[in-house]
Amino acid sequence: QVQLVESGGGLVQPGGSLRLSCAASESIFRFNFMGWYRQAPGKQRELVAGMPSGGTINYADSVKDRFTISRANAKNTVYLQINSLKPEDTAVYYCTAHFGLARYWGQGTQVTVSS
Repeated sequence: QVQLVESGGGLVQPGGSLRLSCAASESIFRFNFMGWYRQAPGKQRELVAGMPSGGTINYADSVKDRFTISRANAKNTVYLQINSLKPEDTAVYYCTAHFGLARYWGQGTQVTVSS
């Protein structure tokens, strides 16, 4: 069973930055897709950044130019750099990995943007 463990969330003031990490229990080379979703209270989970294997990275319009997804293959880790944080970015952020039809999720990490 694949395990994904997110870290790096926290409380940050508007305009601040965070780097979220997603550590996988096995090589991330095997996944055809890795990405980050978020879910705010009372809202549906939404994709914020997706990294298909061999494909083009895509971002939600609301986070373009502020969020950057990247990977460190040797560490089996995917990152989400989030800058210029806004209160509306407050949510639980989840890492996901896809292998064929299988979908794996982490437990989530809370990001709260507040002054």
